[in-house]
Amino acid sequence: MTPDPQDTPRPGAFSRRRLLGAAGAGALAVGAAGVGGWAYGHESEEPPHGVDEARYPFEGTHQAGITTPAQDRLHFAAFDVRTDSRDELIDLLKKWTVAARQMTAGQSVGGSLPTPYDAPPNDTGEAIGLNAAGLTLTFGFGPTLFSLDGKDRFGLQDRRPEALRELPHFPADNLDPNRSNGDLCVQACAHDPQVAVHAIRNLARIGFGTVALRWAQLGFGRTSSTSTKQVTARNLLGFKDGTANLKAEDKANIDKFVWVGEGDDARADWLAGGSYLVARRINMHIEPWDRTSLSEQETLIGRDREEGAPLSGGKEFTEPDFTVQGREGPLIAVDSHVRLAHQSTNNGVRLLRRGYNFTDGSNALGRLDAGLFFIAFVRNPDEMYIPMQNQLSSRDALMEYLQHTGSGLFAVPPGVRSKDDWIGSELFA
Repeated sequence: MTPDPQDTPRPGAFSRRRLLGAAGAGALAVGAAGVGGWAYGHESEEPPHGVDEARYPFEGTHQAGITTPAQDRLHFAAFDVRTDSRDELIDLLKKWTVAARQMTAGQSVGGSLPTPYDAPPNDTGEAIGLNAAGLTLTFGFGPTLFSLDGKDRFGLQDRRPEALRELPHFPADNLDPNRSNGDLCVQACAHDPQVAVHAIRNLARIGFGTVALRWAQLGFGRTSSTSTKQVTARNLLGFKDGTANLKAEDKANIDKFVWVGEGDDARADWLAGGSYLVARRINMHIEPWDRTSLSEQETLIGRDREEGAPLSGGKEFTEPDFTVQGREGPLIAVDSHVRLAHQSTNNGVRLLRRGYNFTDGSNALGRLDAGLFFIAFVRNPDEMYIPMQNQLSSRDALMEYLQHTGSGLFAVPPGVRSKDDWIGSELFA
């Protein structure tokens, strides 16, 4: 990231990060080549000269990082607010807005302002010389920001959305409280891991004394496509993930299932144009899965591994036919993941997901601490996530290989509308 917008490399300029192929960005650039229209909004397509030069506007009706074409890298962070002062919280959100606007534009925090030599730098510096890399920053508010142990912390209790509360403990959950919940969350997505980490690091630095980092998660290799221009990615089980994911181009269903509407919640009119962010850290039992036959793997998923086609036949995007029978019963098993997650068994609900693979070293047993960091944006979690997850947790045969270890629900306010606006301003109005 450069100190001044005039220093931003021109499209096609040299990028040491792309040259090194760091974090697989080079491979993504090939898929993005030839796609235009990237300068005009969050739902625009990817840039024509590779992902390093991608830049999405921070301001808009909705926050970026929701329907934006899913980037390759993630740094997600949840914070606890340490102050009791409403004014200090508002001041932090204003400072975060300024910093986010600068970083998503490819600038250093503080812009071109000089730093006194005997003071800490305005920016931590590890992204100097890097482009914006499609960075988006998406902010959310957890239920404990509104009320904690019955205490109205910042005069917001009466404005807490009805659906905003700690997610229930689903069957088979094994949640780590140190990887769950939080007062605030920030989702940083970019095509360069250093750009995403830089963003969270600077926001945490700016918030020192007002907030403290509660937990964080790094992710790589997006497991969901949020644009029809993107190919379907694979998760660590080796299967295509998110074939049926909502796409930004499907505006009617995005409006129906993602954005909170006017009148959805009388006590939370400030959330109209926003959404709810569901975060779930899902560990995969990698080693047992790798010893499972291909036939069993495909039966558990309900799709073939190579093409991603439903076992009822066709291609990847062929609609599954759950009525087709084989010699031993339905070709798509009744307890398969595809059947239980399908809209036809969930009252027509469809999800917009932005999941990422993760590997966090090894656990105490010497096995990979790896899996899927699931993120979904929904209009109403009570209707569009919780019933589906209850069904999957209790009936999905794939759960033998999965364990949910982290959880969080956050209200994502609408976008920052102008240069004078700031994150969550309507909540505090």
